[in-house]
Amino acid sequence: MTPINVLVFPCGSEIGLEIYNSLKYSIHVSLYGASSVASNHGKYVYDNYCDGLPYVDSPEFIDSINALIAENNIDYVFPAHDSVLLKLSDEREKLHAGLITSSRETCAVCRSKKATYEKFKGIVPVPKISTLHSVDIEFPVFMKPDIGQGSKGTHLASSRCEAEFYFWKDPSLLMLEYLPGKEYTVDCFSDRNRKLRFAGARERVRIMNGISVDTRPVVNDTFTRLACVINENLCLRGAWFFQVKESSHGEFTLMEIAPRIAGSMGLYRSLGVNFALLSIYDAQGLDVEIVTNNHAIEMDRALTNRYQTNLKYEHVYIDLDDCIIKCERVNPLVIAFLYQCMADSIKLHLITRHNGELKDTLARYRIASLFDTITHLCKDDLKSRYIKESNAIFIDDSFSERLEIKQALRIPVFAPDALECLMNW
Repeated sequence: MTPINVLVFPCGSEIGLEIYNSLKYSIHVSLYGASSVASNHGKYVYDNYCDGLPYVDSPEFIDSINALIAENNIDYVFPAHDSVLLKLSDEREKLHAGLITSSRETCAVCRSKKATYEKFKGIVPVPKISTLHSVDIEFPVFMKPDIGQGSKGTHLASSRCEAEFYFWKDPSLLMLEYLPGKEYTVDCFSDRNRKLRFAGARERVRIMNGISVDTRPVVNDTFTRLACVINENLCLRGAWFFQVKESSHGEFTLMEIAPRIAGSMGLYRSLGVNFALLSIYDAQGLDVEIVTNNHAIEMDRALTNRYQTNLKYEHVYIDLDDCIIKCERVNPLVIAFLYQCMADSIKLHLITRHNGELKDTLARYRIASLFDTITHLCKDDLKSRYIKESNAIFIDDSFSERLEIKQALRIPVFAPDALECLMNW
């Protein structure tokens, strides 16, 4: 099966990064990432990357993305932002590639909180909408943009005076019933026949900027029933999700629906549900099966470092004790780096003062075959005497060893904690 080319835009969003993590190991997909801004995380992870596309509201946007599609023989575009999703669904007939999302009508309803609440009022619980002219306002109220994402532009108003102030700043805000309880996301997948194939709820334990950064699965039939009702009333296809929050009466109340990948779908992906890949298969008209694991799991997210350097080297000299092996365990990051070097035809040299039978130690940890050369030094030998190449780097946990190499050879030296800057993630 020939891999299909999939363009993710904007690839540096949390959505774009989850799509990348979902598809990066698939032999059926070649990933391409694009962005309208130069500074974004996507360029650090997508091997095939392009920036400089016009913003989605630019008149040149469709022509520019079509040019990128033609240049790279793109088969499908995977939107990774709500505004991009709506724009591309509006222009689907002009787009020179398949679009992985739901219908234009569904995208339009989901982009507007007000339209979503109006459509589902009387079908599922939705928050009460008030205005400043309402006589029965119960404060506090939650104020949020009709069209927005995350927690941007949201406010909790505890009085009419505060509500008036926020309306003065942004007259387009919705004034909603305050929902004080726990918040949940339900990750879903519907196939091209409008059949709901999966619905998995997760508690949003900790939230930062509207993104769930600590989340864990929950089992409650109410979430499944809500998913079925939403699926019956909207033409949803592929990955989608909805969010609910408990009201003051303990009722799960709809907050939003989005016909796209969620940034924290990695939780259920780790249990076997790869929403991005399922969506691609369904877009191709392929029938899919879903098999899940049911062990306990919780996902916590934090900022991740990625680097770009101009460092070039053809030889790596590395220490053993407290570097490759620490506390009688192999350092997995170091081993990953060594295998990366092997794949890039970089020579690996072990240089160590290991106290013991080196051959037995390497055999015990199953790493003897990794190295092109192995040098077992005496206690007082200087490691710099055994490094002959100028296009080399040196890795050692000992500062004194790194200092000696740096002063003697003037080559780059690294402690194990700095190896992450050399990884090609």
